[in-house]
Amino acid sequence: MAKDDDLLREALAGDETSRRSFLGKFAGGVFAGLVAPALIGEVRAAHAAPDTQEQPDLAPLPDLPEAIEGEHPVVRMMEDLRRALQKPMAERKWAMVIDLRKCTGCNGCNISCVTENKLPPGVTYRPVMTETQGTYPHVSRRFVPRPCLQCEDPPCVPVCPVRATYKRADGITVIDYERCIGCRYCMTACPYSARYFDFGRFYGDNEGGERQPYELLPTPEYRKNYDRAEGGSPIGNVRKCHFCIHRIEHGELPACVLSCMGRATYFGDMNDPASLVSELIAQPNVMRLKEELGTDPKVFYLV
Repeated sequence: MAKDDDLLREALAGDETSRRSFLGKFAGGVFAGLVAPALIGEVRAAHAAPDTQEQPDLAPLPDLPEAIEGEHPVVRMMEDLRRALQKPMAERKWAMVIDLRKCTGCNGCNISCVTENKLPPGVTYRPVMTETQGTYPHVSRRFVPRPCLQCEDPPCVPVCPVRATYKRADGITVIDYERCIGCRYCMTACPYSARYFDFGRFYGDNEGGERQPYELLPTPEYRKNYDRAEGGSPIGNVRKCHFCIHRIEHGELPACVLSCMGRATYFGDMNDPASLVSELIAQPNVMRLKEELGTDPKVFYLV
């Protein structure tokens, strides 16, 4: 420190060049003092990350499944999908599997769903919920994407007074926009809050009142082109996830499956024992949301 004190006095008494020389030498000394111990492995144990979690209120770190060499899950799901489309509709049973151990909460699935279905403000088919465990500051988080659960016994169907909501033979619950009167009984009946009402809002309404060109694009839902610019359906209707029927019936996977950066979402025919989703559903670490209600959802979670 005596040498540094001499440099400091010299810098204060000297010209600008001397002060710059001192600052350069001083900064170099501080940097070396901080970085050098780390480079030679002399980091104090008190600052090193623990090898194991010692807090009992944290969720244990998951064991991720080993990747199968040479097999890409998207390619396999595409093969499963096209094989399923060769069967009559009543012989298919579409299902989705979401691996919560791989979900990073990036919301890529949500964004791709909004883009694919041209969803307006307030309508979100695939929100990603956040589950927090533990007590601050020792907390852990888990992300839970929640599309429509496509229940085998959907509570939303019997309450519809005009039969606009019904379940197809392949297990997908759909909404007939032409019949829907917007009473929203189905929204109240859904125990998963997976239905949304289209109030006719546009993103441009809050940006000077001008509707942007992308907002005027028709939505391709249910293999039809609904133009919201005209004020008709689906404005005034209840809307929800439908597993991208317009895509799967053309041999394409749902948008949320393809956009998942962590490969945490899988889709296919659970009636096909050779499909990837059938293999995943058979795992012992599978759970479903609110199973006690008896709705028999077709969205499964790996935990």
